[in-house]
Amino acid sequence: MLHHALVHSSASAGRGAATYERLEFLGDRVLGLVVAEMIYRRFPGEPEGDLARRHAALVRREALARVADGAGLGQYIVMSRGEEDAGGRANPAILADVCEALLGALYLDGGLQAAAAFIEAHWPEMMEEALAPPKDAKTALQEWAQSRGLPLPAYDTVNLKGPDHSPIFTVRVTVQGFPPAEASGASKRVAAQAAARALLETFE
Repeated sequence: MLHHALVHSSASAGRGAATYERLEFLGDRVLGLVVAEMIYRRFPGEPEGDLARRHAALVRREALARVADGAGLGQYIVMSRGEEDAGGRANPAILADVCEALLGALYLDGGLQAAAAFIEAHWPEMMEEALAPPKDAKTALQEWAQSRGLPLPAYDTVNLKGPDHSPIFTVRVTVQGFPPAEASGASKRVAAQAAARALLETFE
């Protein structure tokens, strides 16, 4: 399974690509569980909301790409020549995908203990970097705007689709003088947070 985790979809087709994507799916779930337990034990006095923000920061694609880069996974990825020539070995999105696939493979080959050992070796540094829980995206965007003397961000629901029992909301956030950002989610709150995060990322 470890071999499949390092074969990028650009270098495989059919079942190989499907296996890679399935490992990503599994690795994402394994990471979420292990990180949840790590922060639950590390920050015993924190409320659920603070733990949720820590968790979101530690399982983001940026965190996965950072771990993959630090572990040197890029040099081992099997990819097409075109992808490699385009800088694929240093592409954060590809590194994040491979890191997730690797966690899925470790879980299948060695169980939760093997996957957890990798996570516990590479995630604590990020976990300790911020002793205070990270701000949620809407709060961070509001503070960003206020620090520059701008009006508060404006949020608008621009689309609603799907059945009543499973709606998908699309929210647009606008900060005066900047292009807006949109994101979708299963609730207005989730979509607004995602939109705020997307807009913040354009400022980085």
